[in-house]
Amino acid sequence: MQILSIASGKGGVGKSLVAANLSIALAKAGKKVVLADLDLGGSNLHLILGNRIPEKGIGTLLNKPFTTIDEIIYETDYKNLLFIPGEAELPGAANISATQKKKLIRKLLTLDADYLIADLGAGTSFNTMDMFLLSGQGLIVTTPTLTATLNAYLFLKNAVFRIMSASFPRKSPAFQYLESLRKDGESLQKVFIPRLVENIKKIDPESHALYEERIKSLQPRLILNMLEDPKDANKAGKLRHSCREYLGINLDHLGVMYRDELQTVALNSRLPIVSYKPQSVLSQAIFRIADKILEQENDLAPRPLTFDESETSFQIAELEAETDFNSKMQSLEELLDCGALTQGDLIDTIKSQQFELNMLRRENRFLKNQFVKNNKRK
Repeated sequence: MQILSIASGKGGVGKSLVAANLSIALAKAGKKVVLADLDLGGSNLHLILGNRIPEKGIGTLLNKPFTTIDEIIYETDYKNLLFIPGEAELPGAANISATQKKKLIRKLLTLDADYLIADLGAGTSFNTMDMFLLSGQGLIVTTPTLTATLNAYLFLKNAVFRIMSASFPRKSPAFQYLESLRKDGESLQKVFIPRLVENIKKIDPESHALYEERIKSLQPRLILNMLEDPKDANKAGKLRHSCREYLGINLDHLGVMYRDELQTVALNSRLPIVSYKPQSVLSQAIFRIADKILEQENDLAPRPLTFDESETSFQIAELEAETDFNSKMQSLEELLDCGALTQGDLIDTIKSQQFELNMLRRENRFLKNQFVKNNKRK
C-alpha cells in the first residue's frame, strides 16, 4: 500500500478538494483506494464526497477500546473507493495523545488497499507532521499567494526539523545542540539548515549519518492550486529555490489546478468536480496528477530527486499552466457562442476576479510594509 499524505501550510488552499477528487481519479484507474479524513477536529471530507454524516469515525476508534477499523470504513458511490471519516464533533478529537497517534498509525497500516490517501489538518502540529512523514512522498498543496507559498515552505521546514528530532538520541551531542537552538526561538527560526547539518556532522558524526539516511526518504511533491493566470505558475519557482537552498531538499512538481467556479456548483450539488464535470479544465488537471502518481507507483523506495529532475517537473507544470489557460479561454468562448454564458455573466466573473486581485495586492503591500518595519528595527 502506498500512502499519499496531503497537507498544507495554511487552510483554504483546496487540500480536501485535492484529496477527494484525486481518490476518485485513482479509483477510476482501477486502484483500490482508502480515503481517510485525518483533519481531526475539522472533518468535512464527507461533504465533498456527498456522503451523509457518519455515525462512527476515527474519534470512535481512538476513544472506544473495542472498536475495530473495519467498523469505521464506509463504502462510497464510487467503485474501488472506501472512506474513513474523521468525526469532527467528538470533543478533543484534534488533540490526540502520542499513544492514540501510534494506535491510529498501526491501524491504518493494516488496511488492504493500493493507496491510502490521508487528508491532514492544516498547520504544523506534531500529529500532522508525523502523519505527513508516514509517506516520504507526501503532497503539499498551496496557492500562488505569498502567504500560502510561505506557509508551504515553513511546513516543509518543520518536517525537516521533525526528522532531525527523530534522528538524534536524547543524550547525543546533536540533540543537545538542537535543544540549545530551540530555547532561543529566534535562532531556530532563522537557522540555515545546510550549515546546521554541517555543524552537527562535526560534533556528532553518528547522529549526522542517521539524519542523512532518513532525510533521503523526504521527497515532497507540490500541487499548485487556484491559478488565475499562467504567470501564477512561475511563483512556485521561489518555493523550489528556497527548499533547495535553505532546506537541502529538491521539490517535485505534480501539477497545477486553475480556480473554477464550477467547483462551488459541484460542492453545492454534493458531487466532487471529477464526477460533476469530468471534462472541465479542473477535472482534467486532477486526472493528469493521478496519471503522474500512477507512473511513479512502482518506485516503492524512491531515490532522492535530482536538481535536474526537479527543474524539469517545474518546467512541465509551467507548460501545463499555459495549456490549461488556453483550454479555459476556449471553454468560455464556447459558452458565449452557445448562449449558456451571457456577456453579463462574463463581466460579473471578471469583476469578481478583479476584486480578489485587489485584495491580494493589499495583502502583498501590507506584508512588504511589515517586512520593511522589521528590518528597520534590526
